[in-house]
Amino acid sequence: MPDPISPPPLFHRAVTSLASVAPRPELVVRALEAPPRLAPFSWATSVEADIGHRGDGTDDLDEPDTSGRLILLHDPEGQDRWQGTFRLVCFVQARLEVGQLGDDMLPSIGWSWLTDALEHAGADFTALGGTVTQTSSVRFGGLQGPDDHPPREDDVELRASWTPTESDADLARHAVAFGSLVATAAGLPPVGAVPLTRSPG
Repeated sequence: MPDPISPPPLFHRAVTSLASVAPRPELVVRALEAPPRLAPFSWATSVEADIGHRGDGTDDLDEPDTSGRLILLHDPEGQDRWQGTFRLVCFVQARLEVGQLGDDMLPSIGWSWLTDALEHAGADFTALGGTVTQTSSVRFGGLQGPDDHPPREDDVELRASWTPTESDADLARHAVAFGSLVATAAGLPPVGAVPLTRSPG
């Protein structure tokens, strides 16, 4: 009999397909320890972006402008609320510009970042759900920093989960979609786009 603790081949295939996707150079991908007890088998990764990212993997992104986590859950027995045996969970946090504060359309725009990314990547899914939240924080005391004005940070946070429906557990398109989601939240141009620059003189 197979070892009941050993991850099944289908889970290995799903993890391999997710990890095989190379990110665009502005993003830094790191392995994470998956949260326990959410499912019999799980896997996680983080993606971070920063305005000054060099793209060589040596950046210090202690406080990135945009960060995200992607978690894969697998229950061979399936779960009714998942409507399947796999579940992808994501969290993305991005810094807001001053002009975006209080924008009533921001939650809908943030949610469209995810749905558009899934659609453009051709990632099949069902049972999609989540939230988009605007958060504000101000540092005081020892966290305030050297200037007189308490630094304020305003962010948008997207939390979502969905069930991939690929029958062969090849989830590469979902990894592509997640990378696109983080890039869009960071304000990066589409891959291949040439930014407009002012001519010298």
